[in-house]
Amino acid sequence: MKQSKTFPKDFFWGGSIAAHQCEGAWQEGGKGPAIMDYATAGSYEIPREFTYELEEDKKYPSHDGIDFYHRYKEDIKMFAEMGFTALRISIDWSRIYPRGDEEQPNQEGLNYYSKVIDELIHYHIEPIITLYHFEMPVTLVREYDSWLNPQVIDFYLKYVKTVVSALKGKVKYWVTFNEMNHIDPQTEASDIFTYIIAGIKYSEIKGNKKEVLARIGYNMTLAGVKAAKLIREIDTHNKVGCVFGIHPIYPRDCHPANIMNAFKEMDRDFYQIDAMCNGEFPKYKIEENKDYGIDIEITLEDKKAFQEGKLDFIGMNYYQTGVAKVADESLEDQKLFGGVQNPYLQQSKWGWAIDPIGLRYLLNYTYRKYGLPIMITENGLGAVDELVDGKIHDDYRIDYLKQHLSEMKKAIVEDHVECIGYLMWGPIDLVSATTGEMKKRYGFIYVNKYDDGTGDLSRLPKDSFYWYQHVIETQGEEL
Repeated sequence: MKQSKTFPKDFFWGGSIAAHQCEGAWQEGGKGPAIMDYATAGSYEIPREFTYELEEDKKYPSHDGIDFYHRYKEDIKMFAEMGFTALRISIDWSRIYPRGDEEQPNQEGLNYYSKVIDELIHYHIEPIITLYHFEMPVTLVREYDSWLNPQVIDFYLKYVKTVVSALKGKVKYWVTFNEMNHIDPQTEASDIFTYIIAGIKYSEIKGNKKEVLARIGYNMTLAGVKAAKLIREIDTHNKVGCVFGIHPIYPRDCHPANIMNAFKEMDRDFYQIDAMCNGEFPKYKIEENKDYGIDIEITLEDKKAFQEGKLDFIGMNYYQTGVAKVADESLEDQKLFGGVQNPYLQQSKWGWAIDPIGLRYLLNYTYRKYGLPIMITENGLGAVDELVDGKIHDDYRIDYLKQHLSEMKKAIVEDHVECIGYLMWGPIDLVSATTGEMKKRYGFIYVNKYDDGTGDLSRLPKDSFYWYQHVIETQGEEL
């Protein structure tokens, strides 16, 4: 039997966006305040701040986003023009349960997402729904200690049940969490990951910081497998995945000690995937925790949840690779996700290594480890786009995506990896999660908005819009 030399016919072509980065309307429709509503604008040079109260002299980009809340019909129509067959969006927990602990959901929030999904279905775009993409009701942090408190798992499951039941028959693909594996930051210099994932500043954690992170990571993982079982119980046709942001790590050289060091730096991001795919919380992680004096009780109920809540597919967010530091090396030259810069690779303007082959490597590594379908749920290039005669000529983005898609194609065709979709981040310009900027643009669609708040929010296709349209139309045969 002759094998196909291109992408599968049912391959998902599309993009991914997140509510807190695009919706805006932060006080409309009954929405409550969420953790990212207290995240200020920053830049590559100036880290975002996370304030307890809103401060008049600071900008909070999530409050306005790109106004997707009001403009979703226009934006979805443009995605349809590109030929999208899938779009991953997130549902903002604080639109459904404004505090997180209410008895009854906010029906206006449920109605809003139902309308968005109806619009996608109208254009034959498969909705892929992320249930937690850094949008936790702030009350659950301030009154319940966030994911440190097992009660928050119950609140999350109630929210999941509400949403999945309300959208039964409309949505088949569900994602429980986005990038919760980043709860373990690489250095003490950054609060960004612990805050966006759990609403907690790493620098302000009191006591044993490793224990706090371990308990948050465990509780979120447990919540994920419990949610997976629940989602499939509501509708047996549902498929459940979890999205992980994986940053492959290369050794500095072929010295055996550096090989081992690189393996440990990379593989530590996989313990949650192990737990959610293998049917049990990994023994090596339990023992590692004990080495730090951390003893997390895993009950019989928990063990059953891990057995019954295994994933149907794995979502992978891939942007860059890194190089492992040598054990006694200074932390000064470490990058955002750890490691040091690779001298063989170019960097984006935000210091991210551009490594298309790294995507093929990650697909092979993950598929051979778990044997589950993989969906690339994020990949893209943040860049400064300039209007020239009313147009955006983003050849650099086209080149970046062409190289990455070519390597993904090799993984599918030559390496026989079951990759079921490519969802580019983000198909329309939106607020950067790590820096809070609009200047760091990813989209095929330009949004006329700037970091100082000016701009009329009009939408404009870039050159890459038409390039991706052609890629989808030809099923990736002409890369």
